[in-house]
Amino acid sequence: MLAIIGGSGLYQLSELQIEQEHRISTPFGAPSAPIVQGRLYGLDVLFLARHGINHVFLPSEVNYRANIFALKQLGARRVLGISAAGSLRQELMPGQLVLAAQYFDHTRGKREYSFFGAGVAAHVSTAYPACPSLSADVVAAAERCGEDIHQDRTYGCVEGPRLGTRAESFFLRDAAGCDLVGMTNVPEAFLAREAQLAYCTICLVTDYDCWMDDPAQHVSVEAFMATYQGATAKAQRVLAELLQQPFTDTPADIRSALAGAVLTVDDALSDAQRQWLAVLRA
Repeated sequence: MLAIIGGSGLYQLSELQIEQEHRISTPFGAPSAPIVQGRLYGLDVLFLARHGINHVFLPSEVNYRANIFALKQLGARRVLGISAAGSLRQELMPGQLVLAAQYFDHTRGKREYSFFGAGVAAHVSTAYPACPSLSADVVAAAERCGEDIHQDRTYGCVEGPRLGTRAESFFLRDAAGCDLVGMTNVPEAFLAREAQLAYCTICLVTDYDCWMDDPAQHVSVEAFMATYQGATAKAQRVLAELLQQPFTDTPADIRSALAGAVLTVDDALSDAQRQWLAVLRA
């Protein structure tokens, strides 16, 4: 089943035929919002508003672990994130769609980054954090419906909630080699890998961040929301087309990411730890 995580300004899917609303807790706390399950363009999907129904959570306040765990527990095997992002490249223009392939973590340690710890040790590879199969499916869907989408870009994740300085913008663009800047894809992408889920993000470009010399091009909340709504319509057209064709199989290294990664022996785990680890391994 596909799970969709909606970002700023995308708190529901108008075409979703709701069948059930899940209000659940997890060993890692409560998700950002009730998870909606229903039929979208003929397929079963799950939908979660990343920031809560009324946008009540700042990026560092989102319970990313509970969100990913709950989606996996409810049967998700693929996760498509929808996220706003600022552009660090001239060719990535406001209103366009971009697929992130890499993520650069420039957050400040306020977030819970892993399911592991507190007696359960594991080290999962995230060299290629975005699922190539799901990404290719999204690109093919965009081509079929005539929407342009940039590929193979790097997303720099910052802590927020403040908007960045020009020095930070130049650092992410020039020193770190990032193409986009946002506040939410870390640790979401890495937790999805720990949960053995196919994951990719469609980024909706809202602005040129603040590296440009023209202040009129810099991000503001008002301009952000206006541009985001137009890009959201494009993303929904791609999503509609995506669900018209079968998904490509998820690579084995993603579906078995925990094989050999967990170092703690089963005999050292508590019953509760075995239970949540079984969900991730499923």
